Parts: sequence; structure tokens; C-alpha cells
Amino acid sequence: MYSVTIEGKKLEVSERATYEQIIEPYQGRNGLLIPAVAANGRIRELFRRVNKDCEITFFTLKDDVGFKTYVRTATMLFMKAVCDLFGQKAAAECRMEYAIGHGYYISPQNGFAPSEENARLLNEKMQELVERKIPFMKRTYPVDEAMEIFERQGMHDKVKLFNYRRTSTVNVYECDGYCDYYYGYMMPNTGYVKWFRVIPYDEGFMLLLPTRKEPDRVAEFDERRKLFETLKKSDEWSQAFGLETVGELNEKICQGSMNDLILVQEAMQERKIAEIAREIVSRDNVKFVMIAGPSSSGKTSFSHRLSIQLRTLGKVPHPIAMDNYFVNREDTPRDEKGDYDFECLGAMDIEKFNDDMMRLLKGETVEMPTFNFKIGRREYHGDVKKLGPDDILVIEGIHGLNPKMSYALPDDSKFKIYISALTTLNVDVHNRIATTDGRLLRRMVRDARTRGSDARRTIQMWGNVRKGEEENIFPFQEQADAMFNSALIYELAVLKQYAEPLLFQIPKDAPEYYEAKRLLKFLDYFLNVTSESLPNNSICREFVGGSCFRV
Repeated sequence: MYSVTIEGKKLEVSERATYEQIIEPYQGRNGLLIPAVAANGRIRELFRRVNKDCEITFFTLKDDVGFKTYVRTATMLFMKAVCDLFGQKAAAECRMEYAIGHGYYISPQNGFAPSEENARLLNEKMQELVERKIPFMKRTYPVDEAMEIFERQGMHDKVKLFNYRRTSTVNVYECDGYCDYYYGYMMPNTGYVKWFRVIPYDEGFMLLLPTRKEPDRVAEFDERRKLFETLKKSDEWSQAFGLETVGELNEKICQGSMNDLILVQEAMQERKIAEIAREIVSRDNVKFVMIAGPSSSGKTSFSHRLSIQLRTLGKVPHPIAMDNYFVNREDTPRDEKGDYDFECLGAMDIEKFNDDMMRLLKGETVEMPTFNFKIGRREYHGDVKKLGPDDILVIEGIHGLNPKMSYALPDDSKFKIYISALTTLNVDVHNRIATTDGRLLRRMVRDARTRGSDARRTIQMWGNVRKGEEENIFPFQEQADAMFNSALIYELAVLKQYAEPLLFQIPKDAPEYYEAKRLLKFLDYFLNVTSESLPNNSICREFVGGSCFRV
């Protein structure tokens, strides 16, 4: 018998008891599904047996660990349904692409069409599998045996991935004869996937699931067409270069092809920046270039590079930081916890910003403010501006796309740009890399280099940062005149050498340890790429250092 503590209550449980059996009385309490637990601080899948005295805490769909476990399990359920309906080859080649408006885009490469009829068949088959409550069996194999299993199933992307693994074993999940590999934890059986819907979209399907905010229902699909097209174009570039998965990237690294790859992708980004600059200049009335994007998107480097391109076209760009229009500290709104909310629109002096911009538009001379973050007040130091015929203000800030921020400015005087690091690289065909992971690693490395902040603090703040993005940036991204993808296909292999030492410093008893361990496992898939070959104007330099810009 083992002694188990849950919410302060001690229970005696059998040596053969699983975590699923132990927490059954708590499952669904307050309408929340529990996909996984922690035992003495270590994440445990529910089908595992208790093997020592422990204290158990829950992960629900409102928690990052629980939510990702649900998404992962629903993905394997989808692939199992594809296998049953259209065959093993179709499932092996079906690619989990990217998240769009609470949906997950999955493209069938061969074997079946993204039709309404096939979406209906997939929904029905998935529901049938859910009702059967088929167990997900987790088995550990030596790497060579796992590679043989996936070679037989036609999952060559996984074979290539495992070819570069340092560990000697691989965990393989099996569901009613269908085997797959997933980066992370899984729920006990198909019956746990209670909420899902499949709809056809573009050349594939959208798998709609709940959100962390509303975990007990399928989210409505919020189409973001401009974002989708931006991701799709980046994906097409990756396909053209044969770089869709981490295994393929590692192969390029081993072949010594990275210098050419770096130069080509940097050149492609520069070409895109030049195209945006030409579009701005083609609009005669544009005086304000508004740049917005989530944290660690590379906004500063992008704005510098865009300014250089505008200068080649005869314009005179002037960088403006929207942060200089913060209200004074004592006037800053507070959030539900009583802390200052610097992310909300109310933290900005909207009236002053619009007044200054309108005066500049009329040809008047304006003294520009500087916000002193140490004392929390706006100051003036004689920075005077007057717009000439070829002058353009390049304004960077999280509210740049929100029409309320620039309500007084004529629409034709503004050009709005959304920038984000939209990685299209996959771990393997069925395991996408979340764009937030790339940005989190970018910020972690930069915070440690420029602010002396440790990885634990960066992870600790990330939830609030993401909340601010969801509320203040993402709802306006489709209003942009142009989108720029700042992700570099090789950058995670570069960031690895900087991020790993920071993550290893997080102690096991820290709440942030779960995330640190997940990121370390994630980075372990990549071979290292040195930063020496990066151009000094690369967006990646904004994070690892060595940029020619003041970033």
C-alpha cells in the first residue's frame, strides 16, 4: 500500500492503482477535465501506476501542461481516424501544420481530399473511437527498434529525427494497432477527447478544439486569412528547400550546408522587407508606418532594416517608440491582481499621441516626449520634429494596429505592419513547433544578455505577456496592410547553445521547472549551429547579440 495526499487529504491506495483510478472522484469537478497530474512535483500520465508515497496535484485544461496534453491526444486521435479511413500511408503523410484562430491546420499530402464529405467521415470516425475508450499504450523501445517500427509504417520523418537522438530509447504510443510518436504526454484513452470538430479549410482540415479560457466546449473557428497565407508562403519556401522537419534541418547541418542556407534565408527576408518598403512608397499619402507584433518578434531590428530600405527609395524615416506615450505611472490602470497593467490600451496617452501626430501631419513643429521608465514619467529633452515632403515616421508599439490608438489620423496616412516569428518547422510531420516556443526562447536569451534576468523570471512572466498579446495584438492582426514573418528556419539550432545553460539553472522545486524541462527536451532534438555565420543585421542578432543596430 502507498500513502497518497490530495488537497491535504491522505489516502491509502493499492500498489497496482493508477493515477487515473485515484483521481476519478475529482475528474470533471467544476466542469474541468484533468488530463495529467503531478506526483511529488513530477508530471505523470494518468495510466501510470503509483510507485511510492506521494502528494498529487492536478493539471486541468486551464493549465499549460494539461491543455497541451489534450491537444496532443486529440491530434493522435485524428491521425488514427485517418489511418482507419484512408490507410496507413495517408496517416503517415498527413501533416500537422500551424495554429490559426483556435484551430489546428492539418494538410493531407496524399490519399484523400479536404472535402465536406471527408470532414464528416473524420468526425464520425473520431467520435466512434472516443466512445470505444481505446487505451493509449506507451511502450519504450531502443532507438533502432523504434526506427524500424516507423520505417515499416512509412513515417520516414521520424526515422530521420531519431537518427540524431542522443538518448538510447524512444517512447512510442500505440492505439488499437496504430503507432505514433509525440513530443510530450498523452491522456489515458480516446474517451478523454470530449470536445472536437473537423472542418475542411483551404487544402486541408481545421481541427477545432477547446481553448484554455473556455475548456469545456469547442471553440468557434476564427478565420485569420492573412495570417494563414503568410504561414503558407513560408511553408512553401521550407518545402522548396526540403526543410520541413527538425530531422531534415539536422541533416543539412551535418552536410555542412548551413552557411548557404543562412545567406539565402537572410536574403529572402531582406527582399520581403524591400517589397514592403516599395509598397509604402507607392502610397503617396503615407506618413506613419505602424509596426506591431507580439513579444520577441524582432520588431526593433525589422524597423531599422525597413528604415534603410525606405532611405534607398528616397524617403527620410524617423523611428518613434510608442512606449514614449505611456501615461505617468500613477495614472496607469491596474489589473485584477492590483498590479500595473502596462499592456492595456489605457496605459497609453492616446489623446497626446494623436494630437502630436496630427500636428506633425499639418507641418507643425513638435517636441517629442521620452518616457523615463525608472521614475515612471514622461519627459522632454528638446527632441524636435517637423515632417518634410519625404519624411516618414516609423512607429513601433504593441497597439500600433489598434484603430483606437491612432483614431485621429486619416486612414490613407497610415501603413500598418504585423510582425511575428511564425515558425513553420515541425519536430516531425505530426508534431508542430508552437510559434510561442520560438519567441519564448528568443526572449529568454535576450533577457539574460541585456537585462540580467534569469530564465525562471522570463518563464514566470510569460503567461502575462501572452495574455496581453491575446487581448491587445492578435485581435487586430488581420487589419495589417502587410505581414512579416521574422522566424528563421535555423534559429532554434542557434538559440539552443544560449538557452540550455539558462534552463538548467532552474531548480526542480520551482513551478517553472515543468516548462524548463519541456524546453530542454525540445532543444535536444536540434544539433547546434554557431552564431558566427549570422550577418550582423540578422533579426536573430537582436537576441544572441552582435547586432549592428541598437537593440
